[in-house]
Amino acid sequence: MLETHLSSSVTCERLRASAVAEHIDAFADWLHSAGYTALTVKGLLQSLAGWTDWMRTAGYTAQDLLAGLDACKAMLAHEAHIPFRRGPNGHSLEAASAFVRFLRERGVLALPVPAPSATERWPLLGEYRSWMRTNRGLTETSLDVYEGILVGLLAALGDDPGAYSAESLRTFVLERAKPHGIERAKSIAVAVRSFLRFLGATGRCASGIDYAIPGYACWQLSTVPRYLPLEDIERIIGSCADDANGRRDRAVLLLLARLALRASEVAELRLADIDWRSGSILVCGKARRQALLPLPQEVGDAILCYLQQGRPPLSVPEVFVTVTAPLHPLTRAAVTHIVRSALRRCAIHAPINGAHVLRHSAATAMLRQGASLAGVGAVLRHRSARTTALYAKVDFDLLSQIAQPWPEVPPC
Repeated sequence: MLETHLSSSVTCERLRASAVAEHIDAFADWLHSAGYTALTVKGLLQSLAGWTDWMRTAGYTAQDLLAGLDACKAMLAHEAHIPFRRGPNGHSLEAASAFVRFLRERGVLALPVPAPSATERWPLLGEYRSWMRTNRGLTETSLDVYEGILVGLLAALGDDPGAYSAESLRTFVLERAKPHGIERAKSIAVAVRSFLRFLGATGRCASGIDYAIPGYACWQLSTVPRYLPLEDIERIIGSCADDANGRRDRAVLLLLARLALRASEVAELRLADIDWRSGSILVCGKARRQALLPLPQEVGDAILCYLQQGRPPLSVPEVFVTVTAPLHPLTRAAVTHIVRSALRRCAIHAPINGAHVLRHSAATAMLRQGASLAGVGAVLRHRSARTTALYAKVDFDLLSQIAQPWPEVPPC
């Protein structure tokens, strides 16, 4: 009921006399059930009234809602914003867009025709994703990254693999990688090379054409781990507020900092993955490899506190969800944003402005506390010991575990 959420009788009368009158009661209840706070529901309804007043003045009716929304957007785009002026504004457009979403959910308005996806435009790309998922175990996150690169390849060279030449493939990779750094250039080459291997394995082009893609020089173990000192990590974790948002963020940060999880692994963590009796957590990492990790008391307490006192009652299997409406599970980007926000709160200039700096920091801390390289590699779930060897650079004593004697020279 509209009056339940909006105390102003004048605004209620404006809405009931407008083009949205037939659905305004259900819309107000829908906003409340979607998790919006009472103050936000009130603000959206008041802003909606500004749009409906403009609709009536401009001559739009209940049958012209979409046309009226587009016309209002166009009008506001060409008019300078005047503070405190009566009439529609940016908030009115947000409220009108929410009202349109509500009508589409209810079937009152037809759903918009989505633009064709990349796999619909390029069926070959859809086959590639399925093949890589089945045969190579790539995650959807990696496939999305590769797809963004391969769309450019198909647009530039077409979808007929028989017409691909080594020269055209090399030219595409070099031109695409030119504006980027070494890491992005390597990912471009890897994506194109994997696509060519798929084409060769399925008989669409000559086998071995992937060798035409140049490699980018990047010496293994040539860099040092980029991490934060322990005191900065504790400041970040301690900066979380004692509210629903802070309880969620603290649990996320502890998973990243204590268990060295990746952002995608935290976002995809499900309630069923936590075994409270045995104190363990099941993590699904790269290539869909699963690993059972111990759940430290501090991390378990933070997750439990969030579940009991911070998590909205949303029926989804994921542990972490948004706190404010619209409610949905966190994404990998949202987990990264939580870390970036914590870094800003603490005025910390991190070497990596994202979640991965906590993974590096956790590995470094474990080594300095006496853990072996093999033990750290097990926690980080590295497939190769050479990957873990990078962290030995934080301690010269650990370098002796991986240093090789100089040829024909007796060891010191």
